[in-house]
Amino acid sequence: MWDYSEKVKEHFFQPRNAGVLADANGVGDVGSISCGDALRLMLKVQPETDIILDAHFQTFGCGSAIASSSALTEMIKGKTLNEAMKVSNQDIADYLDGLPPEKMHCSVMGREALHAAVANYRGEVWSDDHEEGAMVCKCFAIDEVLIEDTIRANNLCSVQDVTNYTKAGGGCSSCHEGIEEILVKVMTERGEAFKPGTPAKEEAKPVGMTNLQRIRKIETVLDSIRPQLKRDGGDIELVDVEGKTIFVNMKGACAGCQMEAMTLQGIQQKLMEELKEFIKIVPTKAGALSRATCHP
Repeated sequence: MWDYSEKVKEHFFQPRNAGVLADANGVGDVGSISCGDALRLMLKVQPETDIILDAHFQTFGCGSAIASSSALTEMIKGKTLNEAMKVSNQDIADYLDGLPPEKMHCSVMGREALHAAVANYRGEVWSDDHEEGAMVCKCFAIDEVLIEDTIRANNLCSVQDVTNYTKAGGGCSSCHEGIEEILVKVMTERGEAFKPGTPAKEEAKPVGMTNLQRIRKIETVLDSIRPQLKRDGGDIELVDVEGKTIFVNMKGACAGCQMEAMTLQGIQQKLMEELKEFIKIVPTKAGALSRATCHP
């Protein structure tokens, strides 16, 4: 399990400003449910002063995503838009007394949502759509611009750092070469040389498991969750494992349940914590995730 600060736990179990902000006049959406993280940030801005009077959020993500979103709304309320735009992802992490390296991407997502909401309020076009050739990580839909900006803002120097802060490279790993090229470019700009194999800011724990051990670990996690599902008349079955993607079949009352997406997200989070790697859990029934709605 990752080590979370007491403040992260507090904002996860008792999130501030969660839910819809009915009179919001600035809304920013980032991420996607299919990639495992999605965040909607809603702002109520006073037009005369550009002061943020209120901020709410809805997120589909792990505990760190919920805590980061909660912290962000508390940090920006009462600030002008220009002041709020100066809040960095590191500021969000510091507010929470730190985040595990593997979870820094949650603070980056918060910063992106803030910029999207401010652009929406100002009537500007803000989009995370990708120009031809700009996509680097197809598994998590991360583009070159976001990776470059994150490397610069956080002084990153390794592929593992980039994965921790953006999730890029945490899936099939085929984009590692592209990430290295971006690292070379940005580090050269700041007078540094990229060295392949450079450890992350905080050394990640190696997985060190064979494929068989990994599958058994997945089964063990599912077995620990199964009694709770059965109490509600449902169950889960491991169907297949392909790289970082784990296919499951939701059975009984869990199949098609309105809470299915939330249940799958909780299982995905548990598996990532136990396996110490980014994975994506996919239901075998098509469209199960597309029916999901954001939740606090």
